[in-house]
Amino acid sequence: MKDSQILSTLTERWLPPAPPPPAPVLVFDACEVGVILRAVLYVEAVLAVALMYGAASLADWLGSVAVLTGAALPATLLWLVIGCALKRPLARLKPAAQLSAGVALGALGGVYAAGTMALTGLVAQPAWLAAACTGALLAAGLVAGLMWRARGRMPAATTARLAELQARIRPHFLFNALNSAMALVREAPAQAEEVLADLADLFRHALADQHGASSVAQEIELARRYLAIEQVRFGERLKVEWALDPRVGAAQLPPLILQPLVENAVVHGVEPSAQGARLRVSTQLRGAMALIKITNTVPAGQGESGHGMALTNVRDRLRLLHDLQGSFRTALVDGVYQARIEIPMPRGGSA
Repeated sequence: MKDSQILSTLTERWLPPAPPPPAPVLVFDACEVGVILRAVLYVEAVLAVALMYGAASLADWLGSVAVLTGAALPATLLWLVIGCALKRPLARLKPAAQLSAGVALGALGGVYAAGTMALTGLVAQPAWLAAACTGALLAAGLVAGLMWRARGRMPAATTARLAELQARIRPHFLFNALNSAMALVREAPAQAEEVLADLADLFRHALADQHGASSVAQEIELARRYLAIEQVRFGERLKVEWALDPRVGAAQLPPLILQPLVENAVVHGVEPSAQGARLRVSTQLRGAMALIKITNTVPAGQGESGHGMALTNVRDRLRLLHDLQGSFRTALVDGVYQARIEIPMPRGGSA
C-alpha cells in the first residue's frame, strides 16, 4: 500500500523515556508565524480605524493609511525581532514582568515609528510621547491577548484529553482485549502475558501526567501497543506496515493523539471487512517539518464520514500546540483513507 497516493512487529517492551518538564511559559513567542501575522494585522487594523476619524474622504483615508503603514510596519517588525531575540530571557520572567517588557518594547517601537516619519519628512514635529504611548498601548493589547490564549491552553487541553479518553478507551475495547488474553492463557501463556502488558502500558501512558506535550516517538510506541492488542484479536485480517523516520522522533505532539487515528483505521477498515485491511503508519522528515501519515484500506461503500470520531478534537489540539504551523488533513481516494499530520521540528535539530 502506497500512502503517497493520497496527500512489523514489536521490538521494544518499554516506552521511550518521558521528555523533561517543559520550559517556563513564554506568553508571547514572537518567533511564531501565527504571532507575527496577528501582530501585523492587529496593528494595521487599529491604526486604520483610528485614521477614519480624521479622514475627509476615502482617498484621504487610504493615503493616510499608506503613510502610517510605512512607519508602523517597520516598528511592529522591530518589536517582533527584539521579542524573538530575547525569547529565552523573557521566558524566565513572571507573566506580569513579561507583559511589562512587551509594553516597554511597544513604546520603543512607537518612538522608532515617529523617528522614521521625521527622517522621511512626513512630519515636521514628531509627537514622541504620543507615539510611545500608542506603541505601548498596542503592545499591551497584543500581549494581553496572547496571555489569555496561553492561560486557555491548559484547561482546553485538559478538557480535550478527558474527552479523548472517554471516546477512545472504550469499554468494548477493554472487553475484547481481556477476552483475547483469556483465550490465550492456556494455549499461549507468554502471548497472553504480552497482551496484558501492552494493555497495562496503554492505560499507564493514557492516565499519566503528560506535561501538555508528548513526542512522536512516544505516540508511535503507544500506537504499537494498541495495534499489538488488536493484532491478537484480528490475526491476519489486520496487516500493519511501519515506515518510520527516526529523525522526527523528537517532534512534539499533543499526548494521546495518534491512538484514536489508528483506532479509526481498525474500526472502519478492519472490523467491517471479512478480508480485513492493510494499515500503514509512516513518518517522514521534510525540510523543517515532520509528517505523520496513517493510511488504511476501507471496504467498498465505506465513506469518509465513518472516520469522523475525534477528528475535530485532533485538529483542535494540534492548533493549540502548534498554532498555524501545524496541520491535520484527511482524504479518501480509491478505497484508501489517510490521516496526515504536519508539525514543525523542534528548534535546535532533530533527534
